[in-house]
Amino acid sequence: MDFAARRLRAAEALAATEADRLLVTPLVNVRWLTGFTGSNAVATLTTDGTAVLLTDGRYRDQAQAECPGVEVMVGRDLEGMAATTAADARWAVETHEMTVDTHRQFVAYLTQEPIASGRLIETLRVVKDVDEVELLRRACEISVAALMAIWEGPLVGRTEREVARDLERRMVDLGADGVAFDTICAAGENSAIPHHQPSDRELRRGDLLKIDFGALVAGYHADCTRTVVLGAAADWQREIHAAVLQAQSLGVSMLRTDVTPAEIDAAVRADLETGGWTEHFTTGLGHGVGLQIHEDPFFGPHQTGRLTDRTVVTMEPGIYLVGRGGVRIEDTVCVTPNGPEVLTPAPTNLLEIG
Repeated sequence: MDFAARRLRAAEALAATEADRLLVTPLVNVRWLTGFTGSNAVATLTTDGTAVLLTDGRYRDQAQAECPGVEVMVGRDLEGMAATTAADARWAVETHEMTVDTHRQFVAYLTQEPIASGRLIETLRVVKDVDEVELLRRACEISVAALMAIWEGPLVGRTEREVARDLERRMVDLGADGVAFDTICAAGENSAIPHHQPSDRELRRGDLLKIDFGALVAGYHADCTRTVVLGAAADWQREIHAAVLQAQSLGVSMLRTDVTPAEIDAAVRADLETGGWTEHFTTGLGHGVGLQIHEDPFFGPHQTGRLTDRTVVTMEPGIYLVGRGGVRIEDTVCVTPNGPEVLTPAPTNLLEIG
């Protein structure tokens, strides 16, 4: 990872504001900027790209090893230490993440009121560098391989919880550091619950089986959902699966540079509306993915900005029929100049698994 290049990008963005120093407090932003993976730190950045990492004594050696080219300061009052390095500076702070108490404590050290940085770092994180894309690709490859093994069965007679834990173990065995999020394994009527927690319900023939899952590799998250039928599919199951697949395919095809998330959201919802399904699509269409499982950009009617090369997002329309069952099809996709690259290429057609 070229963290120095990231800091220069952030410094350029900072220089376009009225501030000359940035205090970075969310750990995920600290990690993106410096490479630090510990659980307690803040970072500062100046308009010339100089960064300081502030952490406590537990992480002194780790910080020095993970953050070459970054000065490391050790103490307890991290924001206070940061402020006293340049009390007269005009600071920018991440008010969308900073608590009121922390803001009050930080301001007490300064001679002038800091300004809000906005989502400066989050906006930069939207465009992945080449190394980030490779880690996301590896996480997705592991995820798909584990799912394909699960589909080999047996499935009928096992519980949702057993299948979920089996899938998670397989991802780790294939090289994942862990899971990107708690696996959703939902059978039958439970598949209509978008974020169902796996239970002791046994999988039965005739069930829709929805699995939403992903591997974690070096801090980067995969996100994939597939819905299959255990045994022969009923007509209503084929109908909603076909509607979701058509909408999802449309959404993926539109993931191109210079297209807005709002345009894609509108097109996919219009496609679902032709079958009268939009009232049963109760979740978001997609989101960015990277160091967080949900990050900028998000899809919706009011989302601004355009997709660019190496933006990595999910595309995940669904239909959820309460008390009967639901279908979601989701891929992690990288936007490229040549069009969308699907990083989770598991089959999307309706599979009837014995």
